[in-house]
Amino acid sequence: MAYTDIDKPSDYFNTVLYTGNASSPRTISGVGFSPDLVWNKCRAGGDNRLVDQVRGANKEVSSNRTLAEFSNNTDGNLTAFTSDGFTITAGSTNINNWNKNSDGYVSWNWKAGTSFTNDASSTGIGSIDSAGSVSTDAGFSIISWTGTGANATIAHGLGVAPKMIITKSRGTTNNWGIYHQSLGNTNAVFLNLTNASDAASTYWNNTSPTSSVFSVGSAAGTNPSATMIAYCFAEKQGYSKFGGYVGNGNANGTFVYTGFKPAWVMIKATDQTGEGWFMFDNKRDVDNAVDKHLTANLSNAEGSGSHGMDFVSNGIKIRNAGDGTNTNAKNYIYMAFAENPFVTSTGVPATAR
Repeated sequence: MAYTDIDKPSDYFNTVLYTGNASSPRTISGVGFSPDLVWNKCRAGGDNRLVDQVRGANKEVSSNRTLAEFSNNTDGNLTAFTSDGFTITAGSTNINNWNKNSDGYVSWNWKAGTSFTNDASSTGIGSIDSAGSVSTDAGFSIISWTGTGANATIAHGLGVAPKMIITKSRGTTNNWGIYHQSLGNTNAVFLNLTNASDAASTYWNNTSPTSSVFSVGSAAGTNPSATMIAYCFAEKQGYSKFGGYVGNGNANGTFVYTGFKPAWVMIKATDQTGEGWFMFDNKRDVDNAVDKHLTANLSNAEGSGSHGMDFVSNGIKIRNAGDGTNTNAKNYIYMAFAENPFVTSTGVPATAR
């Protein structure tokens, strides 16, 4: 039996920390690969800023805002992707800078890397043409298409059904739509909101993703008449997991099995309104408990102390009774990526923190 699909997760996902110095241009290195998706956040406060190689450098979307894609030269921008990171400019001194002097930053980076195109009329796969970048090894694709405002299917290139899909309109001001396997194909949650999950056929046309396509309806967050981008994730044993759990309201909280020692985790309550998307990683917290969190739906500064957990060799042990991650009898979804598989393909176990 294979223990893991990926022995070295940092070949496909890696977190890099840096301190702003207001120099321009500046190259951020240490990613370990040329990132296809960069999610950047100033730890002192400021927008979550996402740039990918499919849309191109200096084309941002912000997970805490509904804005259409924009180029943010005034506040600095990502100008190029390199073989080991990316190049940025300093911009102004306001809170939404990529390189404000003395501020700490975190950059979460994913690799896809193989060019993908699908002519739906020629291949018979999907009803809308799509293009992007795919890694079938890592189970990650970045897919662009032009929405129709009606039910449609779109090729994702993964070869297996994605467990989580994040969508954003590039051309219009709309919410971020999220499909998650734990919620099913009638429900959506929104990356920029604290809302509980919402049920409607207009999100995913009540149809689960297949090994070749995902389905969308007419909702503004998933398929408006505008250019769109989707980040599609399939599970890979020992590397990524997209699941759910039920809170117990106790500081001796729920244990969530992932099959690996986590490097990055995002958690969202799905049946209570008012709780955000909490993000944790192994670089801002190098030891347990892991409690330094940033929030995908807010521009807030980094917080700590109320949502802590342990990253253990095979999963996540919740260590708090906070509403954002562990309300009693409430449901949560998560996405997680590995630092190390629980056991490598050669039988080497992960070590404790």
